[in-house]
Amino acid sequence: MKFTKMHGCGNDYVYVNCFNETIDDPGKVAKFVSDRHFGIGSDGMICICPSDKADFRMAMYNSDGSEGAMCGNGVRCIAKYVYDYGLTDKTTITIETKAGIKELKLTVEDGKVTWVRVDMGAPIMEASEIPAIYDELDEIIDQPVIVDGKEYKITCVSMGNPHGVVFVDSVDDLDLEKIGPKFENHAMFPDRVNTEFIEVIDENTLKMRVWERGAGETLACGTGACASAYAAYLNHKTGKKVLVHLTGGDLQIEYDEEKNTIFMTGPATKVFDGEIELP
Repeated sequence: MKFTKMHGCGNDYVYVNCFNETIDDPGKVAKFVSDRHFGIGSDGMICICPSDKADFRMAMYNSDGSEGAMCGNGVRCIAKYVYDYGLTDKTTITIETKAGIKELKLTVEDGKVTWVRVDMGAPIMEASEIPAIYDELDEIIDQPVIVDGKEYKITCVSMGNPHGVVFVDSVDDLDLEKIGPKFENHAMFPDRVNTEFIEVIDENTLKMRVWERGAGETLACGTGACASAYAAYLNHKTGKKVLVHLTGGDLQIEYDEEKNTIFMTGPATKVFDGEIELP
């Protein structure tokens, strides 16, 4: 199987061009290639597929083999792949995801894509659609939740996948390996959850660490940065446009209130091409 390793802010995936490759059991293959000791090493695998609704379709799989709905860093890398490898010559493209069709604007320098701006769509706050269960509440904003014997305040947002945003004094002091899985598997989230821990630097800047369902701590999560920026705005901690410092790099997130949509701008980087024999 031929592949390309790429990352957005250190959130790395193995990308497979499914115009040329056929994968019979993508969940199993994703688990194999993601292994950082016995495989290629990644947060998961993303298949670039034909679409009858958009220019391309994204199928993403986490490192545990489960299928994900949407990956903001991943969708930027797809944009870079399809342009750099000649699958399109357009600088505005659409990509079908399980969280809807996303429009992407590509910045090209010396014939290669460097930055991508993604219309990530409207944030979803209805608890039943996230899904999240909290008493009889329709929206979960700044509500107390007990995790591992400690009370945290959580705001729940879906960007096509579920996010729980928790504001903390310092992200560096967190024992994420310990508390991350307890948030992920908390009873209030029937489909598990991605949890963002956010330190507010100032009204224009956030610092974030993330525990992703099915992947653990990753260096960046694009949908998580969007959910966090929106949660910060809802909780009157920031304005509508923020710079999010992730462990692996920075993303610019902007909420357009008029259109009720969130724009994410960030880099996309190719690491290498390769070929691997599947077991």
